[in-house]
Amino acid sequence: MLRAIPDRPISFEVFSDEFDEMEEQARRFAAWGDNVYVKIPVTNTRRESSAPLVRRLARAGVKVNVTALMTLAQVRLMADALRGGPPAYVSVFAGRIADSGRDPLPIMSAAVAMLADCPNAELIWASPRELLNIFQADQIGCHVITVTHDLLKKLSLVGKDLDEFSLETVKMFRADAVAAGFELHSARRAA
Repeated sequence: MLRAIPDRPISFEVFSDEFDEMEEQARRFAAWGDNVYVKIPVTNTRRESSAPLVRRLARAGVKVNVTALMTLAQVRLMADALRGGPPAYVSVFAGRIADSGRDPLPIMSAAVAMLADCPNAELIWASPRELLNIFQADQIGCHVITVTHDLLKKLSLVGKDLDEFSLETVKMFRADAVAAGFELHSARRAA
């Protein structure tokens, strides 16, 4: 993979749930190349914070991508752990925040502000759910957004005439109805 992508940041995630093993894996992964970032989950499965590990790795010069964050308290904790270290990413799962019924925009805006005094760390808008999220991330100054192929396919819709879009939707509904082959016959009452 590193031969195919030698000049872009690429993240490899540790697979242990134990911090000492995570650290060993992180140091091995980091040695693979200057463009390697090591994904460290914000906690292990026992809810223990990975902040001490992230701090040790940052102090050792390991580029880290702290992942699975969803709260501002987590962002603050990781910013403190990363401050002064090498380039790093903080991945806030905005899409999953939205899945919980919360608007991720205020959280993401506050995270951008929080990371302003940690210039080595960039915020990732992770797990976007709709094309609008790309514009929202740009609007608040989010550094990076992960975008799936499904969202990229929708880029042609940007600025689309909504009257035309409405008509296309009606035509799609009609085509679905015809393809289903359902018929309703009038029920006539006997006189």
